[in-house]
Amino acid sequence: MKQRVIYLPFLCLLMLPALGFAADEKTPAHPLPAAPGQVPSAAQPANTPAIEDKGAGAISGKIVETMNSGGYTYLNLEKDGKKTWVAVPETRVKVGQEVSCTSGAEMANFPSKTLKRTFDRIIFCNTPLEKKGGEAEVEGASPGSKGAVVAPADKTKVEKAAGANAYTVGELYKNKAKLDKKKVVVRGKVAKVSAGIMGKNWIHLQDGSGNQKKGTHNLVVTSQDLPAVGDVVTMGGTFYKDKDFGSGYRYDVIVEEAVIKK
Repeated sequence: MKQRVIYLPFLCLLMLPALGFAADEKTPAHPLPAAPGQVPSAAQPANTPAIEDKGAGAISGKIVETMNSGGYTYLNLEKDGKKTWVAVPETRVKVGQEVSCTSGAEMANFPSKTLKRTFDRIIFCNTPLEKKGGEAEVEGASPGSKGAVVAPADKTKVEKAAGANAYTVGELYKNKAKLDKKKVVVRGKVAKVSAGIMGKNWIHLQDGSGNQKKGTHNLVVTSQDLPAVGDVVTMGGTFYKDKDFGSGYRYDVIVEEAVIKK
């Protein structure tokens, strides 16, 4: 029987981000956005069961167990004697706290390599976690450009790619209005990767240009290619400004459907 795959709408995105989920990251490269400084382990195994969309029903309960991995927070919620594992963008929580979120995609036999365990059943929530008292809080996830920024681990300096449509990261931010929806090429060092979010990999490139305080030193690129953190790559794709994926995932600039150029 063919399985229907419906990818999770939000982004662990960067990720996330996430918002489909593949194997998580150590840098993080989770199927969700990843926490700064981790590396993706691998894309979702071919034999991993498909994700099933469970609709927009609410899921709630008391936290009896929690852990963070790959930019996401895993919560074991108990309600009426029944326990359910859910995953949300990384946030501060504690055991005993009452929380709720909108039910999203459910996956059976989900393997987490960084946690070194497989969840028999887990639900990836579509919305930020609602905590008792009514506030919604998301931390460490990638709510668009501001949350996606990665501080460079060292003084990155990468030579600009060659060609008429080649730009540095800083130049893409500076010229975003005139470059919208145009093909661009950028060369940079991979600072972070979030694998398998919404059917694509979310790659953070830095080349030493731009302004770190303003967040214009870090470029998010989506691709089916999966480089490793630390790789220096040249990528070409379509440039967009003010890209909004919903659920707070809005990017001042982003390069989509990019491929690594040899």
